Amino acid sequence: MSSFWNHNLTVSIFGESHGPAIGVVLDKLPSGEYIDAEELRNFMARRAPKKDATSTPRRETDMPNILSGIYNNYTTGTPLAAFINNTDTHSQDYGNISKLARPGHADYTGALRYKGFNDVRGGGHFSGRLTAPLCFAGAVCGQILERRGIYTGAHILQIHNIKDTKFDPCGVSREDIIKLRHKKFPTINDKKGTAMFNDIAKARESMDSLGGIIECIVTNVPAGIGSPIFEGLENNIAQLVFGIPAVKGIEFGAGFQVAEMLGSQNNDEFYVDDHGHVLTKTNNHGGILGGISSGMPIVFRVAFKPTPSIAKPQETVDLSELKNETLVIKGRHDPCVVPRAVPCVEAAANIVILSHMLSYPNF
Repeated sequence: MSSFWNHNLTVSIFGESHGPAIGVVLDKLPSGEYIDAEELRNFMARRAPKKDATSTPRRETDMPNILSGIYNNYTTGTPLAAFINNTDTHSQDYGNISKLARPGHADYTGALRYKGFNDVRGGGHFSGRLTAPLCFAGAVCGQILERRGIYTGAHILQIHNIKDTKFDPCGVSREDIIKLRHKKFPTINDKKGTAMFNDIAKARESMDSLGGIIECIVTNVPAGIGSPIFEGLENNIAQLVFGIPAVKGIEFGAGFQVAEMLGSQNNDEFYVDDHGHVLTKTNNHGGILGGISSGMPIVFRVAFKPTPSIAKPQETVDLSELKNETLVIKGRHDPCVVPRAVPCVEAAANIVILSHMLSYPNF
């Protein structure tokens, strides 16, 4: 299994894109937590392919089958295991790539790592299909967090060269987060969202693909959770986020813009509000200092590469004969993975925040 582990929570994902099923095991969840099945389905539906020009025609119900860990809608405290059946597989579409490495995919590196025995159908264990169990795990963790007033929200900040409005780094309301979740195309500025949608459709028509950026915010995280050096919040969030296929970069707070700032511009000055809470006037640090939450919203952005599976002919190598070849990729692929990746980024954040909150006094 591919696993995320810390002292409080373990998440292990298993399966392959065209195997019988994919799944996840969550270990060390607290017992007695109510899990709403309808909310789980709604979260999963946000990741599922849409019936439009922005996603793959592959149709999967993504209905999780829970084997253990939940009884009468409450967590039992024992490992929560769930699997999702793969039903709409077209494995024959991958016959021509069993020996031809797809540019931008992990076919070549996977063949090296697993000595040629890796399952290339639909990307195998490297596939974006494996984000379905990730979303299930993140949805469970999200419900537990929201019961404590902690909400995670994300939106499409950029597709190609079209940009949405950024979150206010000093605070986003619960209502704003819920509103984004109910949008078919989650942008703050709907006109920008329409332009992005049309740009994705245009790329698909030209047998190409697009990348983009997702911005995520986590509100009401109390100050003082996390650890320095290797167990920091930034470390763990980055670890989970990079488990999402196609992710190529992450930045927190002001991110790479800090390289252009003076210290006096980058530093977030502290103050005490009317309720006796220590806050900062700005949030260039993205809610994390020294790997530990400051009490300000946790804000980060994730860059996704264009979908590597495109219909245009591409030059590659026949790995069995070590000779140059031309590849035409068949199959069903998203022209842009970003819209479906929004709940995946939220899920990754939920898992990390809960894993650290379980150490918080009186959780």
